[in-house]
Amino acid sequence: MRVFVTGASGWIGSAVVEELLATGHEVTGLARSDASAAAVEAKGARVLRGDLDDLDRIRLGARESEAVIHLANKHDWSDPAGTNAAERAAVQTIGDTLADSGRPFLVAAGIAGLVQGRPATEDDPSPFHGPDAPRGGSENLTLEFAERGVRSVSLRFAPTVHGTGDHGFIAALGAIAREKGVSGYVGDGTHRWAAVHVRDAARLVALGLAKAPAGVRLHAVAEEGVPTREIAEGIGRAFDLPVASIDPADVQDHFGWLGTFFGADLAATSAATRELLGWTPTGPALLEDLAAGAYAVG
Repeated sequence: MRVFVTGASGWIGSAVVEELLATGHEVTGLARSDASAAAVEAKGARVLRGDLDDLDRIRLGARESEAVIHLANKHDWSDPAGTNAAERAAVQTIGDTLADSGRPFLVAAGIAGLVQGRPATEDDPSPFHGPDAPRGGSENLTLEFAERGVRSVSLRFAPTVHGTGDHGFIAALGAIAREKGVSGYVGDGTHRWAAVHVRDAARLVALGLAKAPAGVRLHAVAEEGVPTREIAEGIGRAFDLPVASIDPADVQDHFGWLGTFFGADLAATSAATRELLGWTPTGPALLEDLAAGAYAVG
């Protein structure tokens, strides 16, 4: 299958491209820079130059493909409105291009904000609708295309997709710990983060491309919830730093933009996804990765 992947040189995207190529697909990756293009080509994929604001190039990539996997996001925490608008415009453009084709359209999403007080499940709808919502309401927009003849699927990734080379939330928490001289957690640290190894996440995406029916939500979740105190303790051991509770009133000062996320309970299950796809995570757990030096620096 000819698959167009946005975010093809990113952390999750790179692993997905490798998995798709290994399973016999032809891949074209959207690349906004020379470095990104070189990284995509080095894996054996084709390159389409452009970025999330270049809707004509995105439309071209979708039109010339047999499936689209949209993983790119600006993640500009200084301009959330701009990030949300770009995400919604890209999803709208791809969906309109694929309408009435029956082709697969898989879109990255998350589990933050879905439910409170229990782990999120695949049956929990996203509460985010419209262009001003987080991610521009792109999950609900994506799933609406199922009624327009698109095999649209939501890919909900755990808040930490971990592994050697990760530059996401866990790497950011490690950098904050080194800067502050202490690995912190919020309050009593009992709220939890779901987790998945990047290779398991990539395999789930490939299985979703092959098997998932239109309109479903898939959870890329291997561990339902790792207590944030245990995450902080793992970071402390990895960098030989003390571990301490951070008062909720001081979270923004200590963690900056990441405090909102690290102070939230982001647990989720993946039972329905595993049953639907026959997916069984086999990669190391988050604390195992931390202990093995996956986030070592220097």
